[in-house]
Amino acid sequence: MLERHVVLHRTTFRGISAVTVVGGVMAAALVGPAIADGAEPDHRFTTAMPSAAQQAVMDWQLPNARYLAHVHPPKPRPKPTVASRTTTRAPLTTGDPRSIAHAMLLRQGFSEGEWTCLEALWTRESSWSIYASNASSGAYGIPQALPGEKMAAFGSDWRTNPITQISWGLWYIRASYGSPCGALAHENGSGYY
Repeated sequence: MLERHVVLHRTTFRGISAVTVVGGVMAAALVGPAIADGAEPDHRFTTAMPSAAQQAVMDWQLPNARYLAHVHPPKPRPKPTVASRTTTRAPLTTGDPRSIAHAMLLRQGFSEGEWTCLEALWTRESSWSIYASNASSGAYGIPQALPGEKMAAFGSDWRTNPITQISWGLWYIRASYGSPCGALAHENGSGYY
């Protein structure tokens, strides 16, 4: 006859005693309060519950939510905050190239002082004409890109769109001189920027 040794391990989770059978093929969980070492046994669950009491437990439903309203009154929802602007942005699609460049320059974080330098620089270079062309060098547009095709990186409409030309020009100025005033200083010293 084969003798089998069974070892029981009791684990307690919030008043529920779980028993694991080690060395056998079965695991079980015993529902009921755990009995601590040295404590008296709890006899509340040793006898069967009457069928009427079982039925009452099975038929129990959550109370109506209106009943619970006085226990936990609903909190008022906070009103959403709306961002306010003290200034409004002018649309870039309207106006002359100077107003477009001014708005774009300020949106990129440059100051009004930088606008003064940019206005002087591009007035000298192209008189703010999107069709300005230098026959001897091949420079083109408001920023006088050399060659003009460089502005195609900012849009295929670089020949006719002031926004594309200004976008490229501001990028070039920032990358090469840091600011419009830096570009104007180089223009004044060298005759080009």
